[in-house]
Amino acid sequence: MYRPSIPSQRSWPLWTTILIFLGVAAILGVTIGLPVHFLAVDKIYYYQGDFHISGVTYNDNCENAGSQASTNLSKDIETKMLNAFQNSGIYEYVKSEVIKLLPNDNGSNVQLQLKFKFLPAKRVSMRTKIKAILHQMLKDNMASWNAVPASIELKEISKAASEMLTNNCCGRQLANSIITGNKIVNGKSAQAGAWPWQASMQWKGHHYCGASLISSRWLLSAAHCFAKRNNSKDWTVNFGTVVNKPYMTRKVQKIIFHENYSSPGLHDDIALIQLAEEVSFTKYIRRICLPEAKMKLSQNDNVVVTGWGTLHMNGAFPVILQEAFLKIIDNNICNAPHALSGSVTDTMLCAGFMSGEADACQNDSGGPLTYPDSRNIWHLGIVSWGDGCGKKNKPGVYTRVTSYRNWITSKTGL
Repeated sequence: MYRPSIPSQRSWPLWTTILIFLGVAAILGVTIGLPVHFLAVDKIYYYQGDFHISGVTYNDNCENAGSQASTNLSKDIETKMLNAFQNSGIYEYVKSEVIKLLPNDNGSNVQLQLKFKFLPAKRVSMRTKIKAILHQMLKDNMASWNAVPASIELKEISKAASEMLTNNCCGRQLANSIITGNKIVNGKSAQAGAWPWQASMQWKGHHYCGASLISSRWLLSAAHCFAKRNNSKDWTVNFGTVVNKPYMTRKVQKIIFHENYSSPGLHDDIALIQLAEEVSFTKYIRRICLPEAKMKLSQNDNVVVTGWGTLHMNGAFPVILQEAFLKIIDNNICNAPHALSGSVTDTMLCAGFMSGEADACQNDSGGPLTYPDSRNIWHLGIVSWGDGCGKKNKPGVYTRVTSYRNWITSKTGL
């Protein structure tokens, strides 16, 4: 009898079975795990808030230093917002600040930026809570601010849009810098974005001086940096924290000295640098605020000096931007016979320590000496000269930018 053959049944090899199992498990893990991950892990959310102030006109677009009145109002709003959210029981609060105060038909509009961190599942309810807290804050301050509570608006924005709000503002850091050492000489490296206005003036491709970005086209530096090197074609400008790996480089179009600059004594040691091409502001490249002429610094006020200058007298150059906290020293103390013997004029200021523990050094010249206002918005002075680096009774001397506000405006329009 004819019998058809029956094909033999063969089992999969064990390793093939294991691979198939692992593959299916991986697909299921991704399919199930990703939604769970995004629903169970906190995310950062950004908001723009706006409200109306009736009958009072402010014009602070955040691109320049604000008036004392707008600074005081912004500080008060920021303090009240902080207290409102901290006392609300919302633990997701991260940060809030005033960005702009702009005039409108019947008063002013206040623009806010807010940042929270919470689970995506809370997205709708959190927006409602945040707006309610802001509304109550405005009701509580109607008398002092002339606020209109019903005008409050709140919208969620992207991280990029949030950064753009502050990129165009002057004097705003990306990262707060906490300094553990007190010297640029043997000092501490700066965090990326801590001093986004700092620039390296590069002469024929090598760092020579510092400078500070004050607009999309202008920088401020020290005149003595260019006294013997005034051909703009020899200069380029690097922006970033690592001196030889910049985020951006620009060519120099024009160098303007102060007309009364003189080398002996370094009087009127200030210069403007015009870029050949505008800078695009980013979270790592921003302008610093020019101080108003009446802005004052007093004995023991905190300031910060930054630069890529030598780590000690005739020493090596750092690759990463260095930073140090200093104290303002009254000119009368600096001018004592045992100190700088009357060399410090009213258009200069002293900063450091009479003990010599912190100082700028060679090739830090022209760079920023910065100081914050009550809202932690930073303003500018200029590294000018010194007797050595970090010597006892020989603090650094800086150009007092407040003395040159009219001159800067006359040259730049800023």
